[in-house]
Amino acid sequence: MIQTPYLLFLGDAPDGLAAKVAQGIKDWRPENCVGQFRMEGCKADLGLTDMTLAEAKAAGAKTLVVGVANRGGVISQSWKKVLVEALEEGFDLASGLHNLLRDEEDLAAVARATGRSLHDVRIPSVKYPIANGEKRTGKRLLAVGTDCSVGKMYTALAMDACMREKGMKSSFRATGQTGILITGDGVPLDAVVADFMAGSIEYLTPDNDADHWDIIEGQGSLFHVSYSGVTLALIHGGQPDALVICHEPSRAHMRGLPGYKLPSIEAVRDMALELARVANPACTVIGVSINTQHMSEEDSRAYCAEVEARVGLPCVDPYRHGADRLVEALAAV
Repeated sequence: MIQTPYLLFLGDAPDGLAAKVAQGIKDWRPENCVGQFRMEGCKADLGLTDMTLAEAKAAGAKTLVVGVANRGGVISQSWKKVLVEALEEGFDLASGLHNLLRDEEDLAAVARATGRSLHDVRIPSVKYPIANGEKRTGKRLLAVGTDCSVGKMYTALAMDACMREKGMKSSFRATGQTGILITGDGVPLDAVVADFMAGSIEYLTPDNDADHWDIIEGQGSLFHVSYSGVTLALIHGGQPDALVICHEPSRAHMRGLPGYKLPSIEAVRDMALELARVANPACTVIGVSINTQHMSEEDSRAYCAEVEARVGLPCVDPYRHGADRLVEALAAV
């Protein structure tokens, strides 16, 4: 078990999106967050108190969580001094990067010497099966996006919370490092061997009550040439009964791919639905989720209204304005 509360390590993140792991934990588990630690040059800010290691320790923090999600998921050499000092100060370390803490011999040696724990959440803990495509009881919704990091996890968490408030049977199913750190369980999908990715999602969303919804966190995008494989595994392994399309309208290009423009909401809707119906012919699209964090209140509502009129589906920013309309559309499936 990862001990709480956390000191969130933002390192030298070049922008707020690079610290999306820390941001997600802060937004969905604020009671677990004592403060933030930023290195010189860090361009991210969660609005938490900036703390030294000693200050955070005195405030009760037990684990330093690496809250940065960089391209390739690597532990930067520039972070090492802080990570070593954190172990020496009595912190455990937790990370969801592909580059594992336990594989860094200097960190592992200090952890052994100090009796501290290294938590790598991006390691599959189960021997997942190969997908068989058999129909399962219960219902499932999957968030699919026009790009990476557009709000698929926030959409799923917001819908799950709203459904629980309404007394509906719902479970948020985490498929990435941030979701796992928030909920304490899930499948680190992008670290699963390719042949078993769809099977891991079948494992994650087993038979359930007929009126129970698994709300599956999306990953990547079918249109992102780097990460489309995990998206397709979610679509086929999840066998969703419903899809919600997620979009962030301020992007000039695909995340990390300046030569690729974002696809339209309609293009994602049509391609995702066609592929989903391979595994579940009854799948339908129930709505659109817009990440309007970079818009004013007036502009965000106007944009959602324009998209809704264009595509003929409920369109909201569920984190900003609530997920009620998406949940109402889901309940009608």
